[in-house]
Amino acid sequence: MLKNISPLISPELLCVLSRMGHGDEIVLADAHFPGHSINANVIRADGLKIVPLLDGILPLITLDSAVDAPVIMMAAYKNDELDPDVEKRYRAVIDHYAPDTPKIQRIDRFEFYERAKKAFCVVMSGETAIYGNILLKKGVIPVRCEEG
Repeated sequence: MLKNISPLISPELLCVLSRMGHGDEIVLADAHFPGHSINANVIRADGLKIVPLLDGILPLITLDSAVDAPVIMMAAYKNDELDPDVEKRYRAVIDHYAPDTPKIQRIDRFEFYERAKKAFCVVMSGETAIYGNILLKKGVIPVRCEEG
């Protein structure tokens, strides 16, 4: 166990977050997402909801400020309706750690699948909210150069 790191962040997830470079993407997938058939790099986080995962991940990474949409969610398919509380809950955590993050972009389900195929990793959560998937694009952590 490490100090100041959420116990919800497994050693495997911590390793993935550390290995990701700027511009790499990670998907926090709901329990219905076809993660294993889409991406070879899958971490299981069964039983964990996405809000606590975001709360554990966002203190550890910077979201990409060089793109218009560093956070992406799936748009509703055809006649489906989105539950606005899902995005609201996610946004509250994002705003806590990265308040300047642009609005969450919504993309078509199949476009989201294509992004997930190319993602650095898919984290399969226990989230049961419909359209509860969220994609995060990692940015650069500002580093101060010190003389000497």
